Amino acid sequence: MGSPLFHKLSVKFGPRPPISLLLLCLISVLALIVVFGSSSSNSFDSATPSPVPTVVYTNYRKLKEQATVNYLELRSLSLGAGRQEVDLCGKDRENYVPCYNISANFLAGFQNGEEFDRHCEYSKGGQRCLVRPPKDYKIPLRWPAGRDVIWSNNVKITKDQFLASGSMTKRLMLLEENQIAFHSEDGVIFDGVKDYSRQIAEMIGLGTDSEFFQAGVHNVLDIGCGFGSFGAHLLSQKVMAICIAEYEVTGSQVQLALERGLPAMIGNFISRQLPYPTLSFDMVHCAQCGIVWDQKDGMFLLEVDRVLKPGGYFVLTSPTVRPEGHSVNAKKRSISTPVEQFTEKICWTLIAQQDETFIWQKTADGNCYASRNGIPFCKEGQDDLSYYQPLKSCISGATSKRWMPIQNRSSTSQLSSAELEFHGKWVQPEDFYEDSQVWRSALRNYWSLLTPLIFSDHPKRPGDEDPLPPYNMIRNVMDMNAHYGGLNSAFLGESKSVWVMNVVPLKARNTLPLILDQGFAGVLHDWCESFPTYPRTYDMLHANGLLSHLSLERCSLLDLFLEMDRILRPEGWVVISDNLATIETARGLATQIRWEARVIDLENGSDQRLLVCQKPFIKK
Repeated sequence: MGSPLFHKLSVKFGPRPPISLLLLCLISVLALIVVFGSSSSNSFDSATPSPVPTVVYTNYRKLKEQATVNYLELRSLSLGAGRQEVDLCGKDRENYVPCYNISANFLAGFQNGEEFDRHCEYSKGGQRCLVRPPKDYKIPLRWPAGRDVIWSNNVKITKDQFLASGSMTKRLMLLEENQIAFHSEDGVIFDGVKDYSRQIAEMIGLGTDSEFFQAGVHNVLDIGCGFGSFGAHLLSQKVMAICIAEYEVTGSQVQLALERGLPAMIGNFISRQLPYPTLSFDMVHCAQCGIVWDQKDGMFLLEVDRVLKPGGYFVLTSPTVRPEGHSVNAKKRSISTPVEQFTEKICWTLIAQQDETFIWQKTADGNCYASRNGIPFCKEGQDDLSYYQPLKSCISGATSKRWMPIQNRSSTSQLSSAELEFHGKWVQPEDFYEDSQVWRSALRNYWSLLTPLIFSDHPKRPGDEDPLPPYNMIRNVMDMNAHYGGLNSAFLGESKSVWVMNVVPLKARNTLPLILDQGFAGVLHDWCESFPTYPRTYDMLHANGLLSHLSLERCSLLDLFLEMDRILRPEGWVVISDNLATIETARGLATQIRWEARVIDLENGSDQRLLVCQKPFIKK
């Protein structure tokens, strides 16, 4: 069960020994402790000092710690013997996404699009089971091959849906037997994404799209990502593009993007704010994303304004924005669309229009809003409440300490001292830099433990030639308790071709603005609820201190582990760092949900332990 490579790291997982034998081993270990403890005491009672007592004391301490670990492992095994493994869900749950039950939402009275929103209150108390993969599921191809070719049976779109989807879809991807092939970045791109990206760059005054990053565009919110072609291209230009799209029962944009190794999550703002703080993104992009922007008295545009940074850009490609023949350069404007009228009220400037693409720039002058009538400022403190709060008809962020034009930001992913000052409420510069160094060291330790299983560019075998890099065995990584984004920064420092979804728990310190200001992907989330993604969308989950944090909450740790199993791909990895007692509990839960698990002592004298788990590929 699971990858055979895992056994190089962990103990061999065979039948459990009888409890009596385990207890006998425990007694033997405790007897050794008594012997060494007596030696230690006798040595320290001696009147003649010598270097021996130090050695004996060190050995005693190590033996005592090891005995504690052995005891907890035996206890975990004995407890596990009385626990039943969690059953597998039925085939109807192969693509189960909690919180998005459209039928239940409709029956509950939600309408006008709100039935497609996230409503977790109707998903609680359901069956506890493990979401199984589809019958013909295959492990995704390694990056970067997996960006251009995916297994068609791994996603919900069927051949009939593909054939009925129209010429646009057929230009974006090709269906070949059991694979879906996308146009490679290195080959001919028939959908013209390179030309489109270059057009946007020229419209905002750049020579080419390779200058996005230097111009302050580090992260982009892509609303309705299609099949991820635009986001994939931006990533090649070192710009983090995260896609959001509404939940879809079939043919999901988000599922396809994640299957390709591209950042995405389920999200919309029909009635609620997005789970991002104010002033989060340098550019918001919508290419025929299906939103009618002048509905709800401009509240959709106000939500874009909320998450858009000063000097940032709103790029809208749509044939319905301006009446035919109405030019942006016309001297006399006899016709003005509702979108144009509203953007003027919120201090956006229409800086360019070409074909069906329009680009507005948000003002860099916070005082501009005071001269516009009809739209009040949001109440002080509301800017921090951005976890699925109702949409608001007010201006956010104009008085924020983080009000800084994107054109003034650092041209690297490292935050300058001036930029760190905006986050003085949560972090001091010295703490931030120390955290970064700690995670670089921690990541190297992970490699030493797991190489060549997951972090290696390639599991080197005698006589094999090295493949052309990169050949990462993981691509989609989630840091479930991201703190300052140090793990993400460490990945970048080691030049690994992964991306990280940095999750800040709702009740933890809200460091998400700090993470987003580094140009990383991130989101607020309540881990008592399910994460807004499809099953089998992450290769690795990392959690540092999360379980201890959640032990103070109302959350069920078993439900959390079931959710982790749902979003983790078969043969995917979990690395949990926490205190010894919490790790003991976690190991028992890992056994219940059929993960292979190993506790690792960090040997640094602390109470911290690692729990390294691998999800098996269950074919039933």
